[in-house]
Amino acid sequence: MREAISPAAAAALVRDGSTVMVGGFMGVGSPHRVIAALVERGARDLTIIGNDAARPGHGIGALIDAGCVSRCITSHIGLNPSLQKKMIAGEVQVDLVPQGTLAERIRAGGAGLGGVLTPTGVGTVVQDGKQLVKVDGRDFLLELPLRADVALLRCYEADYYGNLTYRLTARNFNPIMAMAATTVIAEPDEIVPIGLIPPDHVCTPGIIVTHLVERPH
Repeated sequence: MREAISPAAAAALVRDGSTVMVGGFMGVGSPHRVIAALVERGARDLTIIGNDAARPGHGIGALIDAGCVSRCITSHIGLNPSLQKKMIAGEVQVDLVPQGTLAERIRAGGAGLGGVLTPTGVGTVVQDGKQLVKVDGRDFLLELPLRADVALLRCYEADYYGNLTYRLTARNFNPIMAMAATTVIAEPDEIVPIGLIPPDHVCTPGIIVTHLVERPH
């Protein structure tokens, strides 16, 4: 069984300089209370892997505004002008990765694969510096797997075994990130008694969840 910890305790587990995966899509499905605790702690030099940079002051955007992030691996930053300015000023390194490729690289990291082959980006700047592999006469890019020191997830329900469920858009990226990090911290909306979540509703099994964050009071 897992003992639920405070957002501050969760933030204390994220060391400066860590690579951190943050679940969600435009902040939906992101662990906002743990993010706020990281900002409060003054975390620094984090490499953030996430679908997007959300928007200023929201989700991953709050970490960027607070100066917690030195590198961001993401699929787009179009709704976060703060990150755009920091990228242009050289304050934050931004690695833009096509969204499907990003998801597959994270999945590969969780599955222990050596990478994925994708035609996306062939013949464009995305190809620069990457290995080209020919399969049945067609060119593919070898995209390397992504893993993280910590995955910060948001879920709908959890039980004290750490089994997790998600709702709607909040399911984006959270389940695959749970597989691709050494330490997995889940922030649930609700913690329910063991046995209340039907087995076929479990999206992330508790065996790979390291810590649960206590529910809001």
